[in-house]
Amino acid sequence: MAEPVAGVGRFKANYAVERKIEPFYKGGKVQLDQTGQHLFCACGTRVNILDVASGAVLRSLEQEDQEDITAFDLSPDDEVLVTASRALLLAQWAWREGSVSRLWKAIHTAPVAAMAFDPTSTLLATGGCDGAVRVWDVKRHYGTHHFRGSSGVVHLVAFHPDLARLLLLSSAADATIRMWSLQDQSCLATMTAHYSAVTSLTFSADGHTMLSSGRDKICIIWDLRSHQATKTVPVFESVEAAVLLPEELAPELGVKSKGLHFLTAGDQGRLRVWEAASGRCVYTQPQPPGPGQELTRCALAPSAGMLLSVTADHNLLLYEAHSLRLRKQFAGYSEEVLDVRFLGPEDSHVVVASNSPSLKVFELQTMACQILHGHSDIVLALDVFRKGWLFASCAKDQSICIWRMNKAGKVACVAQGSGHTHSVGTICCSRLKETFLVTGSQDCTVKLWPIPEALLSKGASSDCGPVLLQAQATQRCHEKDINSVAIAPNDKLLATGSQDRTAKLWALPQCQLLGVFSGHRRGLWCVQFSPMDQVLATASADGTVKLWALQDFSCLKTFEGHDASVLKVAFVSRGTQLLSSGSDGLVKLWTIKNNECVKTLDAHEDKVWGLHCSRLDDRALTGASDSCVILWKDVTEEEQAEEQARREEEVVRQQELDNLLHEKRYLRALGLAISLDRPHTVLTVIQAIRRDPEACEKLGATVLRLRRDQKEALLRFCVTWNTNSRHCHEAQAVLGVLLRHEAPGELLAYEGLQASLEALLPYTERHFQRLSRTLQAATFLDFLWHNMKLPPLPVAPSVAP
Repeated sequence: MAEPVAGVGRFKANYAVERKIEPFYKGGKVQLDQTGQHLFCACGTRVNILDVASGAVLRSLEQEDQEDITAFDLSPDDEVLVTASRALLLAQWAWREGSVSRLWKAIHTAPVAAMAFDPTSTLLATGGCDGAVRVWDVKRHYGTHHFRGSSGVVHLVAFHPDLARLLLLSSAADATIRMWSLQDQSCLATMTAHYSAVTSLTFSADGHTMLSSGRDKICIIWDLRSHQATKTVPVFESVEAAVLLPEELAPELGVKSKGLHFLTAGDQGRLRVWEAASGRCVYTQPQPPGPGQELTRCALAPSAGMLLSVTADHNLLLYEAHSLRLRKQFAGYSEEVLDVRFLGPEDSHVVVASNSPSLKVFELQTMACQILHGHSDIVLALDVFRKGWLFASCAKDQSICIWRMNKAGKVACVAQGSGHTHSVGTICCSRLKETFLVTGSQDCTVKLWPIPEALLSKGASSDCGPVLLQAQATQRCHEKDINSVAIAPNDKLLATGSQDRTAKLWALPQCQLLGVFSGHRRGLWCVQFSPMDQVLATASADGTVKLWALQDFSCLKTFEGHDASVLKVAFVSRGTQLLSSGSDGLVKLWTIKNNECVKTLDAHEDKVWGLHCSRLDDRALTGASDSCVILWKDVTEEEQAEEQARREEEVVRQQELDNLLHEKRYLRALGLAISLDRPHTVLTVIQAIRRDPEACEKLGATVLRLRRDQKEALLRFCVTWNTNSRHCHEAQAVLGVLLRHEAPGELLAYEGLQASLEALLPYTERHFQRLSRTLQAATFLDFLWHNMKLPPLPVAPSVAP
C-alpha cells in the first residue's frame, strides 16, 4: 500500500448527530394551530409538535402510561392540548412547556376515538368506542354531560359554532348524525341520509347550514333549523374530509360567485371545489403522479390562510388556501431506508431511497420534501455525479433513472433506461466527468450506460420528457447477485462485489477482467476505491472490512469489530481513515495506519444500509432500517479546542492553587480545589492545613465556612480517602469537624448522605480496630518496660591493702 500523501491533514476522532430525519407521523389526526406555525401529528404513543418553518420536531409528548394515542385536539385559543390514550386516560398539556397539567380517567369503557373543543376552549367532547359521548369542563375540571344512544364507535364529534345554541353533533358507525342539546341533556334530532360512515362535519359562518361528507361518495347540505337535508351532491369518490370555503370570491379555485362552496378530499388523491347550489365541480386539482396519493385528511386554517392535506403515504401538504399553490411538503414517515446521498454543489439537500418506488428529496435548512415518481417498484440504490446537480437511481423494476436538480432546488427525471433482466441493486456514476454510469444486477451482469450530451448542455430542459438511455456494454461478471459496483477516481477501472464472496477488477470501457480479490468468507455488500492510493476497500457479510492492493490483488489489512454484516464502507480524511456501517446498527470510524477503531457511533436501531460523505469531508449521512436518516458532523476540531481550553484552564487554576497554599489562604484554596473536582488536590490542601501548628482550629474554621454544595463534595471525597489507611486520618478529621459543628438536621439534608455513611462505616470500623490493636500493643510494651525486674549488678570485691 502506498504511503499516505504528506499534508493530508488531521485524523478524525469523532462525529456528533447534527440532525435527524425520523418519522413524526404514522397515521391518524393532524392539526394546525391558528397561526399556521405549528403542526400537531399523532405518531404511535406520542403527539409530535412540528415547527412548520424549519421542519424540526419541537416537542414530542407522551403520556405516562406509554400507550398509543387514540385521539387528541388543540383548543381554538391554541393554549390547551388534550390527548387520549388506549389506557383510557385523558391528559391535559401545557404543550409549549411539554408538561402535563392534569390527568384524569376518561370513564369510557373503551378507548376514546374522537374529541373536539367548543369555540370558547372551555368544553371538550369525547366520543368513545363504547358508543358514548361525554362532555368535560377543562377549566373547572369536571364532567358535565354523558350522552348515550349511538350504536358502534363514535368517530366524529363537533360543537356548533354558535355558543347560544349549546349544541353538540356526533356520528357513529351507523352513519347517523345526532344533534345533542347541552341545555336539555337530550338528543334533539337524528339526521339520516348517509349510507356509509360520515367522515366530516363543518358549519357555515351563520351557523344555519352544515356540510357532511361520507364514504358513500356524497356530500350533504343540512338546514340545522329544520334538521333536514336540503341538497345532496354526488362527488363520485369516497370522501375523507370536506371543508366549507369562506364566502368570498376565489377565481383561481373557480369560485366566481357568492354562495356556499366546499372542497373535498378523497381516494382520487385530488382536491376538488364544488358549488353547493348547483352541485357542480368548479375546480379539480391536477392528478398527482405515483401510488399512495389517496387523501386521508384535510383541514383549513382560515386565520393562517393555509390548507393542510394528508396522503395515504403519510405525506403532509400545505397549500395556500385561496389558490391551492403548494407551499410546503413534509414526509411524515419513511419505511426502511435503503440508500442516502447528499445533493447540490454545497450538499444543501439529501435524497432518500426507502422501501418505496418514490424518492424523497429533503432540503436540509427547512426540511421541505419533494416526492419523486419515476420507478414502478422499490428503489434500491442511488449515486450522485461529481457536481451534485445530477444523480441516478436504480430499482427492482429493472430500470434506472437520471434526475436533475435545478438551482431552485426542484428535481425532475431527465433520463430513463432499462435492459437488465432482474432487479438492479447497485449503481455508480463516473467520477472525473459526467460521461457514464455503471449498474449491477441480480442477473449477474454489469452494464455501462453513456450519458447523452443533450443532458449535459446548459440549455437542456426536462419539459420534453426523459431521454432514453442505451447500454453501451454488458458483461457477465459473477456467478451470483452483484451487490456493489464502484468506479475508480480516474474513470478507468471498475470494481464489482458479489454474493459469491469475491470482488473483481475490470478495465473500462471494455469491461476486461484484470484480477480477482478472494479472501472473504461470505458475500460482499460494498466495494470502494481509495481517493488517493491504489487500494480497494471491501465490506462483507462476514463482519470484516478488507483493504486490497490493486497491483497484485493481495489483502493489505483486515478490520474486525462489527458483530454482523458490514453493509457499507467509505474513505474519509483523504483516504487515511474509513467509515463503515453494519447490520448491528453501528457506524465505526477506523484509522487505516494502525487498524484502530477510533470511534463507534451508536444512534441507529437497525441495519444501516446507507452511508455517504460530504464533499468537504466534514459531514456524513446514514440511513437505516429504523426509518431514520442521520446527518453527522465532524466534531474533532471542536473537541480538540475544548480539550486545549480545558487544559489551559487547569494549568491556570493549579498555579492559583499553589499560590493560595503558599500564602496560607486555605479557605479559597479548598474552595478552588473542590471546584476542580479533584479529590487528590483537595487532599493535598487538607494535608497542608493539618501541617499548620494551629491545625485543629484552622481546619474547623476553613471547613465550616464552605458552602453547602462544597461540603457535600468534601463528604464524597472523604469516602474515597477513607478507603486508604494512609489518608484516613484526613478523612476522619474532616468528618470530626462536620459531626461536631453541624446540626443533625442540616447533615441529614446533605445530598447522598445515606450512601456516604454506608460507605464510610465499614472502613472507619476497620481503621478503629487497627488503631485499637496498635494501642493495645503499645500499652503492653509500656507495661513490660515498667515491670521488667533487672538482676542487681554484682559488686566488685574490695582489694586488701
